Amino acid sequence: MRQVTVNQRQVRSQPLLLLGLLVSLSILLLCLIVSISSGTTEIAPSKIYAAIAAFDGSREHVIVRTVRLPRSLLAILVGAALAVAGALMQGLTRNPLAEPGILGLESGASLAVVIAILFFDRASFSAYAGFAFLGAAVSAVVVYSLGSLGRGGLTPLNLTVAGAAMTYLLSSFTTAILILSQRTLDEVRLWLAGSVAGGDWSGFSQALPYISVGLVLAFVLGKQISILSLGEDVATGLGQRTRLVKAIAAVSVVLLAGSSVAIAGPIGFVGLVVPHVVRFFVGVDYSWLLPYAAIFGAILLLVADIAARLLIQPQELPVGVMTAIVGAPLFIYLARSKVK
Repeated sequence: MRQVTVNQRQVRSQPLLLLGLLVSLSILLLCLIVSISSGTTEIAPSKIYAAIAAFDGSREHVIVRTVRLPRSLLAILVGAALAVAGALMQGLTRNPLAEPGILGLESGASLAVVIAILFFDRASFSAYAGFAFLGAAVSAVVVYSLGSLGRGGLTPLNLTVAGAAMTYLLSSFTTAILILSQRTLDEVRLWLAGSVAGGDWSGFSQALPYISVGLVLAFVLGKQISILSLGEDVATGLGQRTRLVKAIAAVSVVLLAGSSVAIAGPIGFVGLVVPHVVRFFVGVDYSWLLPYAAIFGAILLLVADIAARLLIQPQELPVGVMTAIVGAPLFIYLARSKVK
């Protein structure tokens, strides 16, 4: 009788979760409209539609098509990528503080991109992305190895401490390069703070394939990550090939985090905040948690970018500053309450 009741509850929850996805997508669409219309030049929603459907070359249409629309879509893409990467990392490591920025992946990718800019002037996005993937992957392996060496093995605390140490080390190397090379500093000053300003169709189209593959891999692994998050012994007992699942998930995380850093710089805390918010509403089923995380991550970064543009007009803040304002208090709360 109890099993039947549980199954009935699960069946009833599916329509609610699907309805929630539709509502979330509607909120995302609304945020997209607000993002395109907001700025030093206010643009009415009717003119946004006209700029997309019947472009006439007017100033407002040019602003929509060449500046605000690609920038907003890039914010959606990067926000979704970072949130899903954070959710995957938290599921794989069972660490509530896991996310690309805190565990050193973004610092590794950033250092690799800065090195690429130092030695290869005006390289293509694919070249920068390749360096970012390599930097993120190497950083992940080193952090995981260092965390395993601590007392008690790979505990959430050991992993977090190893990630923090690696982040500081790699950031110091990045700073040293920028001090020695004024040209490199001039090129990456805004990028290092995390920003989607200046995003265009070229950058969006180049990042889209990498992030799309990373998202598809993550969504396909939803059920397996749910089982793995219960513990490796449980997953193995249920017949799961845990090494294969971890390898594919690692590829997804590197693609998502590396692409995001290559196109928008290191934007922290999105991968930390969003999974916890989504988990509160959706639960721990990653088949639903990951799609929700993608949508909520896109909403968060889009809203952060809107705020970054409007707070000190006509100037604007890097979007990474806005996400840090939101994420830092949550990080402190989680560090005090959940990490042992």
